[in-house]
Amino acid sequence: MEIPKTFTIGKHAYKVEVHKHIPGTDSMGQIKYNQRLVQIATHSSYDLKAHPKREVIDTFWHEVTHAILKDMGHDLESNERFVNAFADRLTDVIVSAKL
Repeated sequence: MEIPKTFTIGKHAYKVEVHKHIPGTDSMGQIKYNQRLVQIATHSSYDLKAHPKREVIDTFWHEVTHAILKDMGHDLESNERFVNAFADRLTDVIVSAKL
């Protein structure tokens, strides 16, 4: 799966930036709601090794899950445990889907 450059949830269009490292953070991904921006890192900021493709995809869906829950006004938007579990299962579906 390729990481998209944009996506829309409800009335909000988000831009996606893929970086080797996300400026100003050590995380693999982040969402900036006010800027409608998702940023994804492809490499570890600690040892400069590339993240496995599945982890990069999972990070994208993790941030999308945050955006969906935010759009819904749902309390689980900030629950990292839930978002991680949901995004991991969503990634499983997407990477295993056959046409």
